[in-house]
Amino acid sequence: MADKKDTKSKRTSRFAEMLLQVTNDLAKTKSLDEALEVLVKITTSTIGAERGTIFLNDASTGELYSRIAQGNFRREIRILNTKGVAGWVFTQDEGVIIHDAYKDERFNKAVDVRTGFRTKSILCAPLRTVSGEEIGVSQILNKIDGEFEQEDLDLLEAMTEQAAIAIQGNIIVEQIEAARKQELEFLDVVSQVSSELELTPLLQKIITTISTMLDCERATLFINDEKTNELYTEVGEGLDEKSVIKFPNHLGIAGTVFTSGKPVNIPHAYADLRFNPSFDKQTGFFTRSILCMPVFNKEGKTIGVSQVLNKRGGSFNAEDEKRLAAFTSQISMGIENAKLFDDVQNQKNYSESILSSMHDAVLTLDETGIIRTCNTAGLRILKSPILSDILGKKASDVLTESNSWLLQKLDSMEEQEDFLDAEIKIEDETLSVNVSVMPLVGQKKESLGVMLMIEDISSEKRMKSTMSRYMDPELADQLMMGGDGNDIMGGKQSVGTVLFSDVRSFTTITEELGAQGTVKLLNEYFTIMVDCITDEGGMLDKFIGDAMMCIFGTPVPHDDDPDRAVRAAIRMMTDLIVFNDKRATEGKMPIDHGMGINTDSIVSGNIGSPKRMDYTVIGDGVNLAARIESACKQYGAHILISEFTQKAVKATYRTRQVDYMIVKGKTVPVGVYEVLDFHDDKSYPNLADALGVFNEGYRSWTDGKWDQAIKLFKNVQKINPADKAAQLYLDRCAHMKKNPPKGDWSGVWVMTTK
Repeated sequence: MADKKDTKSKRTSRFAEMLLQVTNDLAKTKSLDEALEVLVKITTSTIGAERGTIFLNDASTGELYSRIAQGNFRREIRILNTKGVAGWVFTQDEGVIIHDAYKDERFNKAVDVRTGFRTKSILCAPLRTVSGEEIGVSQILNKIDGEFEQEDLDLLEAMTEQAAIAIQGNIIVEQIEAARKQELEFLDVVSQVSSELELTPLLQKIITTISTMLDCERATLFINDEKTNELYTEVGEGLDEKSVIKFPNHLGIAGTVFTSGKPVNIPHAYADLRFNPSFDKQTGFFTRSILCMPVFNKEGKTIGVSQVLNKRGGSFNAEDEKRLAAFTSQISMGIENAKLFDDVQNQKNYSESILSSMHDAVLTLDETGIIRTCNTAGLRILKSPILSDILGKKASDVLTESNSWLLQKLDSMEEQEDFLDAEIKIEDETLSVNVSVMPLVGQKKESLGVMLMIEDISSEKRMKSTMSRYMDPELADQLMMGGDGNDIMGGKQSVGTVLFSDVRSFTTITEELGAQGTVKLLNEYFTIMVDCITDEGGMLDKFIGDAMMCIFGTPVPHDDDPDRAVRAAIRMMTDLIVFNDKRATEGKMPIDHGMGINTDSIVSGNIGSPKRMDYTVIGDGVNLAARIESACKQYGAHILISEFTQKAVKATYRTRQVDYMIVKGKTVPVGVYEVLDFHDDKSYPNLADALGVFNEGYRSWTDGKWDQAIKLFKNVQKINPADKAAQLYLDRCAHMKKNPPKGDWSGVWVMTTK
């Protein structure tokens, strides 16, 4: 009896110590992220588990979310608060102990497939405040020693309840800070309106602020074009950079708001007859709710419409209407000023474009003989490399006394005069020119100065004109003007991602289609593939017969170049499937290809001789991408990426490691992963299940457990008999059983070919 009392007393004492630790440690935290991290660390170490997560409930979206650190950034993982083990615990407000996760129907196996973590057992408890309010869920995975027990669940519930007050306080502080940040952004944009004169940057600031302020998925600001009576926009959340939307200013919901001058708040778009669903069909976007507000100028005239779509967590309310109305009233004057500036700037750009495109020199002089403007052709003809060498100087300083006849005409000009086939001297070179001199007169007939036009008809111009008939005019310009060879041949070293693709069975294609048919097929194929590359910001380096070499990261780098390369490869596969489906309906043979991607240090620049150069990249990183692409065939893979690309990508893809190999010419092993995101249920049924089993089989292979690996790879073949990688490892395991490795087994397979 005394032993039971001692045990109970010790357990009570342990509970008290743990709860005191939770209270003390959380009291030191300064943010919600820090508090969650501390609570996870305490609960996981106290109970003795491998991993822990705190999910908080977002009542506005009906989701449970957790935050994980990735380098210097944090991202949220969100799930519906009714799904999975965590969702069950939250909705039932009841803790649960699961000894075998894969036998519990509530467990989502796909999470393990994405993360590579193997969940064995689960301890999950509601996160409640002292008053009983449920604010989330605490989840612990894989007890290190033994199994989870009721005592563990009691301890977890006690610790989370003790921590709930601090966490709830941090949530409130975070919400207050977010609201304060929104208001500051509101005031910041309003203050910038008075100084921002360019229309597109102004509209972009307005749209971004509206989206943040109203917590909506998309926002657009339509401006009325009084010349065409159309509402138009070039800026909107979710629009492509070059998208322009125009429609008559009386049509649709935006047109209704513009013509009536009254706001419209629609909680269910598809139930409203004024809503036109065609735009949703074109873009794939689904509109749920709409708030549309007229924009008035200071005279009360309607100058446009602001429209926001899909309030997160519900419909737009009266408070949203007030905030949007207040904001649009503040920025309307800025919009009108920016429109006026835009019109003036467009007119100026139009005039400058005309002058820049002219082959003749055009200069204007004020009434004192000072040069005020000069176009590009004028700089070339007058042999002045920069505009500042001419502007602000007297004509006599630029043309010099050797052109005294022209200077006299400029001084005594009263009406337009033309001088055909005249000569002027520039830097000891005599040019044959046609010259026109005309006075500039103001509205009140006052003299504003003189305009001088010079057409070069010298032998150099005639030669250039002849050359332009046979080659690209820009190339002719370069040949005529010359250039610095060091700049042309210069290069730089940077980190880039290289993508190689190669058509399969090309010899068979050429034999079946013949020369003309093969060229036609390749042109159609390359047209589709190059669009996939360029749409992701990549650069086609070169065609190598039926292969392509593409670069992401040079000459223009992006933060997510590895992701861009992987996304491009996935789209190249999906677009190829569509292309082949079309060919099948026409009774034509399909085409197949493999791709290899690697991220590494590369050297880029113009490489070649002065007579023939190409901008390209070289280096070991390029060679490794080519080696990886050539390995696709033996794994039955279409997209292979190196371990360096796998580590560099920021998004999550469905991948599996298919080898850890030493490629030909290398001594250090390289991990190779297959990307499978282009598959659907038809091309690879039950992919998630197969990935999980394959990864288990690969781990058994690297551990040297041949029999266990064979069993798992056979299970993969049961799921998908066409999985060539599984068959490859069955053959390798059989070989290794007959020929055991000497010494320690590293799991590395040496490639004997390129």
